[in-house]
Amino acid sequence: MKTLSRRDFLKLGGLSLGSLAFTPSLRNFMDFDDSNIVRVATNSVSVYSKPSDQSSIVSTWFRDELVHVYAEVIAEEPKQNPIWYRVWGGYMHRARLQRVKTFFNETVAVIPEGEQRLAEVTVPFSNPWRKSKAFGWEKMNPPIYFGSVHWIIEVEKGPDGEAWYRIFDDLDSNVPYYVPAIHMRPVAPEEISPLSPDVPGEQKSIEVNLTTQVLTAYEGSKSVFRTKISSGIPANDFKTPTGDYYIHEKTAAKHMGYSYFGVGRGGVVNSFADADGYALPGVPWTSFFTKAGHAFHGTYWHENFGTPMSHGCINMRTEDAKWLFRWAMPPHEPGRTFNRGYGTAVRIDY
Repeated sequence: MKTLSRRDFLKLGGLSLGSLAFTPSLRNFMDFDDSNIVRVATNSVSVYSKPSDQSSIVSTWFRDELVHVYAEVIAEEPKQNPIWYRVWGGYMHRARLQRVKTFFNETVAVIPEGEQRLAEVTVPFSNPWRKSKAFGWEKMNPPIYFGSVHWIIEVEKGPDGEAWYRIFDDLDSNVPYYVPAIHMRPVAPEEISPLSPDVPGEQKSIEVNLTTQVLTAYEGSKSVFRTKISSGIPANDFKTPTGDYYIHEKTAAKHMGYSYFGVGRGGVVNSFADADGYALPGVPWTSFFTKAGHAFHGTYWHENFGTPMSHGCINMRTEDAKWLFRWAMPPHEPGRTFNRGYGTAVRIDY
């Protein structure tokens, strides 16, 4: 495996990850990883002179810019999320930053017709492209992001002549789009095999405390998993409903919010809303517990767990949502887009 120096990586940080697929020399850097990089996951994040939002602002970074982290600092505020990152020139609070990596993947040669495979994005972001007879290949915005999960259904030559995956999007199923294959890692079936399958389903339960923003999973009376979450913002009718529910539907990849597509100036395809405007393709490891659409799911657009942040769902760290997805009933059936049935009991309260 060959690696880039951090200096080289930061130079590349100014490039679109979509453009990496068009750079033949980068084929030599398969599996490059730098764990000390974060992506700005909102419109902008300020750099402060000290790890406090009461200190002076030194500079500002903008959406999808990649920032090198030198160290983590635990400050006094905010109490529910006291982690700050020391970066060039000062400190950034981690609430709206996403830790990312860069792995380039070997390509699946063929996906049999009628089948679909799960794949996760393994670069900070990747711009999908669509094609049509009228306009040919068109770049789309916003990108899809590190840690998001998508169904891939076909392998084709992309606009660069290399292998690209066709994505099946449950919300935009009539408008196919494509992503460079090296940017996506197919998920092996054993990665999502059921956890604790020998425990009777009626002995599994989930409790969420909206005051402490904590989720606890139980097998009988024994706590087997506990983690911080972000529930719905109380204002604007975004609060998470309280009461007793059960998980009735699971999907490993879900497009939430608005449709991905609209057409901008010059024929460039844009979404109707960015991540802040609630267009979220590839939301990973989603377990629905109300018929209105409230769910537990992974989160790639913030790192502010312990604080209400959502439109009513239970935001979880992606690895935590994946654990819950594997553990909770109904069991996941490989190859199926949705798995439905009377599942694990859920109680939400203050």
